[in-house]
Amino acid sequence: GLFGVPELSCPEGFQEAQDKALQESEQLVQKACSTPPGPETVMIFDQLSDSLCRVADLADFVKIAHPDFAFREAAEEACRNIGTVVEKLNTDVELCHSLRRLLADEIVMSSLDPETRRVAELFMFDFEISGIHLDEEKRKKAVNLNVRILDLSNEFLTGTHLPNKIDKHILPEHIRYNFTAEGNYLQVAGLHADCPDDLVREAAYKIFLYPNAEQLSRLEELLASRNSLAQLVGYDTFAHRALQGTMAKNPETVRQFLEKLSDQLAKRTQKDFEMMTKMKMKLNPQNSKLMPWDHPYYSGVLRAERYNIDPGLYCPFFSLGACMEGLNSLFSQLLGISLYAEQTQRGEVWSEDVRKLAVVHETEGLLGYIYCDFFHRPDKPHQDCHFTVRGGRLRENGEYQLPVVVLMLSLPHSTRSAPTLLSPGMMENLFHEMGHAMHSMLGRTRYQHVTGKK
Repeated sequence: GLFGVPELSCPEGFQEAQDKALQESEQLVQKACSTPPGPETVMIFDQLSDSLCRVADLADFVKIAHPDFAFREAAEEACRNIGTVVEKLNTDVELCHSLRRLLADEIVMSSLDPETRRVAELFMFDFEISGIHLDEEKRKKAVNLNVRILDLSNEFLTGTHLPNKIDKHILPEHIRYNFTAEGNYLQVAGLHADCPDDLVREAAYKIFLYPNAEQLSRLEELLASRNSLAQLVGYDTFAHRALQGTMAKNPETVRQFLEKLSDQLAKRTQKDFEMMTKMKMKLNPQNSKLMPWDHPYYSGVLRAERYNIDPGLYCPFFSLGACMEGLNSLFSQLLGISLYAEQTQRGEVWSEDVRKLAVVHETEGLLGYIYCDFFHRPDKPHQDCHFTVRGGRLRENGEYQLPVVVLMLSLPHSTRSAPTLLSPGMMENLFHEMGHAMHSMLGRTRYQHVTGKK
């Protein structure tokens, strides 16, 4: 089964995994409500979180990345069902009361270690921003709004990954080969920001980002629903609700930071803008005005000129294999960690080119697993990202639940004559996403609820 989960050897297994998680969650809710205030209360809440997240997080990845539509559809349904249960639990008065009894007991709270106290406070925070203080009718409305937001978010994100099509005869013949052909149409699945041809970048920008009425309608309803939810539970805006539990705390702090950052960068960016304009004028005298689709490309050209480095000269040294060896060397020297390729079982991965890496520390041993889904394939989102499939936590039997993550990139496949070579942008994204993976591996928290948190 997917990720070694036996139930997930077929799409129907998501229903079985979901039912199992929901049954376990019911038992844990009853246990939480009947347990006297103490550290066990926090442990039960964390077990409850883990039980639901182990299905929801896995399904969250599968619903966008699996090449089989039946798996994606089953995962999406599981995501929605688990998400609905989570929102109902976040407004469950009896469950909240069991946690409130703990937080109100000063003697018990003072006996807890700082991590346990903090996790208890975070669980209470989830209740508060979900509207636990509202009457029953308004709590039901909050749950319905949350579920609608989940649906709209999923629909909108799915839409952002879809390529746009255009009749191939509309584009000049000499640039058509840059895009995937499909009969009489060309698929434009990204911005082609690294392409040196101005016309290719312009075409990709205008076609890929062409306004989509259906997407705009979803976005407007999503923003309206978020605003309604925030005001229902007592916040001025959704931004106030989203930022309350963060370091920024409120939108005003974010705005002040961005304004200061903008002021600090203004002179430098103006200088760079002028230099990029001169570069374009030099390379393309007929059309020297800097356009929105030009910025990523000419900033790369500027960087190469400023540091006297031509990406074309060093890219052949940055094959995917060489970059992974470099990361392995860095992790070994800095963290005492090595990455080992591990053989997967039948049905464990969703594509034959996915690789599984075991992350091993020189003294602590196995820390977790990273599944590397690095290569482009049809219908795969063109987005570099990191997914937590299973969070780490200390189990009740004293063993540590190893974290499992996926790194998803969209790199070109190697050929018979050449390996996969990474551009500066590809390499930067690989290192960035691997940083997220290491964070998940090294953050060996006692509680799943805070695993991988920054």
